[in-house]
Amino acid sequence: MSRKDSRGLFTNVLSNLDQPAASVVPVAGRAPSPHLMKVAAGVRQIQEKGEALEQILKDGNHIIEVDPSDVAPSDIPDRFDGAYEASAIETIKESIRERGQIVPGLVRPLQNGSKPYQIVFGRRRLAAVAALGIKFKAILRELPDDEAIIRQGEENTNRNDLSFIEKCVFALAQEEKGYRRETICASLSTTKSHLSEMLKIASAVPRPVLLVIGPAPEIGRRRWLVFAEAFAATSEAAARVSKRLADNGAADTNQRFQLASMALQDKPSDTDKKTPPTTEIRANGFVLATVAYPSSGPRISFTKSVPAQFVDFLNNRMEALHSEFVRSTQPKQ
Repeated sequence: MSRKDSRGLFTNVLSNLDQPAASVVPVAGRAPSPHLMKVAAGVRQIQEKGEALEQILKDGNHIIEVDPSDVAPSDIPDRFDGAYEASAIETIKESIRERGQIVPGLVRPLQNGSKPYQIVFGRRRLAAVAALGIKFKAILRELPDDEAIIRQGEENTNRNDLSFIEKCVFALAQEEKGYRRETICASLSTTKSHLSEMLKIASAVPRPVLLVIGPAPEIGRRRWLVFAEAFAATSEAAARVSKRLADNGAADTNQRFQLASMALQDKPSDTDKKTPPTTEIRANGFVLATVAYPSSGPRISFTKSVPAQFVDFLNNRMEALHSEFVRSTQPKQ
């Protein structure tokens, strides 16, 4: 068979791969060999991959491999501190070690940043590959700030990856950055009425208190709303919660929420009450007594160094001293 004839036969086989099997008409007197059919199918796969890649590039997306140190964090974190610690990413790390990074993350280029890229989603995968010392696979896409924050929230919301309170904190952080309510709603796939409630909760409880409690994935909207209202109505709520949680540091995050709720219901003990202000009575450089000013009225306490005779002396002169005080407070005629 001449080179020209084989080229024509190969072209005919390749074109036949695009047709239904019943419509394929073989070249007269010449049936394509199975080997030639296999080669043609391989060429078609290469063509299809090339077309897919061309479409990705046309859409402005392409998968790259970057050094994790070249990827900057998001301007607004969507998880509580500790979500990316070694223990939290161990499962992902083991999966990537065994099978490689199957699902790419999403990054966007930074024009005026300290690093060339910024993560949009895939933070735990990024942390895992960084721990493994390998490259991070990610789709590179040009995204404005609004769209980047929406995609960041959408990925976690679609996977139910964020707890309710983490979503509340994420929403508040976006509002403090100046994002519109429509953008925040889109990033969390929620309505404006639910968003208002989430912002109310995140605003009522200081962020340090929330971080101490943790993400509490088992605690939903209703219980957090009750907690926020109780927190706002309780005096020294932050101090109460912090003290209760400090005494129970081994509890997990859901248990810490329960403990924090109980702390807001406790009545203040005598040790929790404020110590009344005091002053000292001094003479010749020595402290003779201290005067306390509780709500029930002032109280004077002599020090141990004061002799009993002086107290008796003072007691005998108390009436005269009081009369002198009254005269000094009366207006002069």
